[in-house]
Amino acid sequence: MDALLIILLVTLGAGLAMPLGAVIAAVENIHSDWLEQEFRHSVLAFGAGALLSAVALVLVPEGIKHQSANSAALWFIAGGFGFMLLDIVLQKANTPASQLAAMLADFIPESIALGATFSANPQMALLLAGIIALQNLPEGFNAYRELRNRLTSGPRLIGSFALMALLGPAAGLAGYLWLHDAVEIVSAIMLFAAGGILYAVFQDMAPNVKLERHWGPPMGTVLGFVLGMVGFMLAH
Repeated sequence: MDALLIILLVTLGAGLAMPLGAVIAAVENIHSDWLEQEFRHSVLAFGAGALLSAVALVLVPEGIKHQSANSAALWFIAGGFGFMLLDIVLQKANTPASQLAAMLADFIPESIALGATFSANPQMALLLAGIIALQNLPEGFNAYRELRNRLTSGPRLIGSFALMALLGPAAGLAGYLWLHDAVEIVSAIMLFAAGGILYAVFQDMAPNVKLERHWGPPMGTVLGFVLGMVGFMLAH
């Protein structure tokens, strides 16, 4: 299959995990305490595990291959600061879209990196696509819940998430066409995204996972990470 078509399909598939997560979150005919508490927290924890696997198994190992120790550290820290500044701006604006912004802030650079690395390492690119999908599903779930508390039109939100999925193919194709030979730029993007993701996990996700007398959410993190680990091992 043509490389451009593969990139288009895998990035679109990864992006469509966002509206799929929103559809799951839109199920309102179940109002049990388990759904509202332990399940929601478990989904959040699963997303944190998937994000950590992306950082530990793909973004950092691939990113440091073409950077010196100093430049790698600078790009990683820059990503953390970038997400921190975004967090501060959103808080001052009092917007309910912090989860949505975080979701797009890691989805777009990861898609660029996916497209750029496809020609050199298709297996790694496909692994990254799978991890992106794993993290987009719970992020879409939580972004919908966050926005649904302020907005009234659930179907419109889901439609907006579906349109946002198109950013994945656009970013992936841009990375493949224009950055496939720019290994230093791609590695910098990976490290920047990794630093930002790590900030987001411990700022927004991990503090909201814990529930008293419930043990499912922490296991969600383990399961999210192990799926990325298994994918990494199969790709190698």
